[in-house]
Order: sequence, then C-alpha cells, then structure tokens
Amino acid sequence: MYALSEVRPRRIPVSVSAPDPLSRAGTLSQLRSAPDVVLAEEDELGDGGVALVVADEVDGEVTRTIRALRRRGVTRIALLVGRLDDKALLAAVEAGVGGVLRRSEATPRNLVAAIRSVAAGEGLLPPDLLGRLMTQVGQLQRQVLAPRGLTFSGLTERELAVLRLLADGHDTAEVGRQLFYSERTVKNIVHDVTSRLELRNRTHAVAYALRQGLI
Repeated sequence: MYALSEVRPRRIPVSVSAPDPLSRAGTLSQLRSAPDVVLAEEDELGDGGVALVVADEVDGEVTRTIRALRRRGVTRIALLVGRLDDKALLAAVEAGVGGVLRRSEATPRNLVAAIRSVAAGEGLLPPDLLGRLMTQVGQLQRQVLAPRGLTFSGLTERELAVLRLLADGHDTAEVGRQLFYSERTVKNIVHDVTSRLELRNRTHAVAYALRQGLI
C-alpha cells in the first residue's frame, strides 16, 4: 500500500517593490522563509502572483507605481505601508490595491496571510481602515454622486429605470408611457448611456447592465 502524499498549498509568486534597498531586503528576508511563497520578478508573476508594494506612506510615487503595475497586467497588488490616513487609503484603493497591511503589524505570518488573501481575490483591510473606507464611500455617495443624480455604477436612477423596462421586453414607446416620458426622451437617454459607456446599441446597454448586476 502506498502512503498518501501530503497535499501542500500552491506556492504564490510574489514580487517586491520598495522605496529603498534596506526596506526591500528586510521584506524579502521575511518572505524567503515562508513555505507557501516563492519570490519572483514582476514579469514572472503570472495570473496568480502578487505584487507587494512597500512604502512609508501613500504619495504620488506610490500611486504611480501601483497604476504602472496595473497597466502591465498585474491585477493582484498588496500594499505594506507605514502611515495611512483616509485620503491616502482612498487613493490606494482607487489606484488598484487589493489589500493593505500596516508595517507595524507585518509579522511574517500576517504578511503571508495578507498575500494569500490578495492572491485569492478576497482583498484585505485592517478592521479600522475598513470602517473608515465605508464612511468615505458613504460620504462620496451623499455629497458627490447623489446631488448629481448618479449612483456608483455611473448611471442615474432615470437611466436604470429605462434599462430595466427595456430588459423586460418593452419598446421605447412603451417605456415612455410607463415613465411618463416622450419616446424621444427615452431614445435620448439610451443614446447617452451607450455613448458614455462606449456600448454599441440599446441591446448592448441592457446586457451590460444585467452583467454588472445593475438591473
């Protein structure tokens, strides 16, 4: 009888970007002993790898680094940062970070757990940062989007109402009657949506809204 081999977790390729050689060397030292991480160059990450960006704070250089990674096809990015206020948190998330860990909390175990979370597409934020981010998002909706009639989807409630009725099989005339708009107004709304989102036609607009879970 053959013994069953132990099933080991997949090793995650990780590249490290840091502002200075000492920070990079220290981070690499922590990761080198982790059994489920393999150190790699950026172009060796593949689909499941994680780019770890190390920084003292989130400034213009850091956000440019994150955006450059995204442009080069790196979709999973973790940020190991010393200081992070609300504005910097939003900037990091907007730039494309999938997980954030404070340097003061970066034990080898926590660092590898954060990398594994980002690699799985789950994202990671310390609880207090998550609460602050939710507060910022709520303020954005109330103070910026809502006064302009917009939602986070980039569509107005009126546009969503039109797309819902089109998805139910109504033509533009029927949509106009139900929403008390002229047919021309309905067509203008659909045209605005397709132009702004670079969609081909109203069928494409409805499909887009369904796929995004908007209607």
